[in-house]
Amino acid sequence: MGRLKNLWNVTVDELVNKVTWPSWDELVQSTVIVLVASIIFALAIYLLDKGFDLITNLLYKLF
Repeated sequence: MGRLKNLWNVTVDELVNKVTWPSWDELVQSTVIVLVASIIFALAIYLLDKGFDLITNLLYKLF
């Protein structure tokens, strides 16, 4: 039980004293960047999927 208490104390010390937390503005900016990048990647994957779908449909019609 002492090891678990020690682990808890070390964890709390790390989170309170050693972690550098972002400011609210940095957090909002990072969130916006992640959202924009996610939308761009989703659109790219969607377009690739539609392109492959078009190509495979054309190939199936040929045979």
